[in-house]
Amino acid sequence: MTASDPSSAQGPKQDPKQDDELFAAHTSREPRSWMPWIVASVFVLLVLLLLLLLSRHSGTTPVPGGTGMAAAAPYAANLPITNLEMSQATSFAGTKVTYIDGTISNSGSETMQSITVQVGFRNDLGQLSQRSVMPLTLIRTRQPYVDIEPVSADPLKSGDHKDFRLIFDGVPDDWNQQLPEIRIIAVNGN
Repeated sequence: MTASDPSSAQGPKQDPKQDDELFAAHTSREPRSWMPWIVASVFVLLVLLLLLLLSRHSGTTPVPGGTGMAAAAPYAANLPITNLEMSQATSFAGTKVTYIDGTISNSGSETMQSITVQVGFRNDLGQLSQRSVMPLTLIRTRQPYVDIEPVSADPLKSGDHKDFRLIFDGVPDDWNQQLPEIRIIAVNGN
């Protein structure tokens, strides 16, 4: 071996055919399966469709004037609410509870089995801070404490006047301390 022989410094020489076969074995591809891509695409489309449908039904339908409250039930004009009073108390757990008491009358011809109201608390700018939907509950007794019952327990007949109470476990911090808007949005009568 001489110092001028370049092959002696590089080591044994390999056959170029063997190199091609070696690389060909490592670079061959398996057939690609499109099934995971199809399943993922269908899943993404279903999620987007679900989000679109939920976004259309999540808000209340604003009425003209932009109050953000739901539309009043057609029979609501026959159910005037009067004598509204608000009070607050602290529960045994130490939380503040807000009550709205009032009187509801039935000047229509149907007997009401249930009444659903939406109550809107506004801030100092007149914007809605909180909207709550709940069943109207009638006051059954006042002594020794106020006891309430659903309208179905003592239906509101034509010509009746009954006291009611709405109970809120929390009201917004930015509430303007004015009487909230109470709107009858659903009734069930016969």
